[in-house]
Amino acid sequence: MSTYKLTYFDFDGGRGEPVRIAFHMAGIDFEDKRITFSEFGELRKDWRFNAVPVLEIDGAAVTQSNAMCRFVGKMAELYPADSLQALYCDEAMGAIEDLSNRIVQTFGLEGDELKLAREKLADGWLAVFLRGLNELLVRGGGEYFADDQLTIADLKVFVQTRWLTSGSLDHIPTDIVQRLAPALVDHQDRVQKDPRVAAYYASRS
Repeated sequence: MSTYKLTYFDFDGGRGEPVRIAFHMAGIDFEDKRITFSEFGELRKDWRFNAVPVLEIDGAAVTQSNAMCRFVGKMAELYPADSLQALYCDEAMGAIEDLSNRIVQTFGLEGDELKLAREKLADGWLAVFLRGLNELLVRGGGEYFADDQLTIADLKVFVQTRWLTSGSLDHIPTDIVQRLAPALVDHQDRVQKDPRVAAYYASRS
């Protein structure tokens, strides 16, 4: 039996969180290595692409969060077998990656510079991606993004919208999802009430 170790930041969110949830939903034991931001600064030079998450499978490291999502998603039966539905799943995950990259570009800014950058983001790319994701959800039937059931794409979008509505991003209105993509609010509630997802967060409390 293979062994798994996932290294990511010590918070319940971000690119590593859907992988953690999927492991839990699959009932697969893994080492959840959580690091601080200061530790990341010291360790990143040793990782391919200088980034996390990093997934070690029997000691061999792989990178790229969407690749991990697909890999663990298949083990958890959260990735569609149908090619078109898999494409829909990948499209949603890719959109979240693009959106995440836009948000990360504002990290490290302070004061008025941060405020202006976040306001520009909210009115620009964030609005574009939220509306686009809303369209993808409607295309999928309104409840899930692909396959008429919860997939790894739903976990990835859920983690992002949960973050956007949490108030932890300064100068990003907490009602932005509600205003621009109301279907994603219902989606967030639906995913977090899934017994398997709820059990994961219960295990964290």
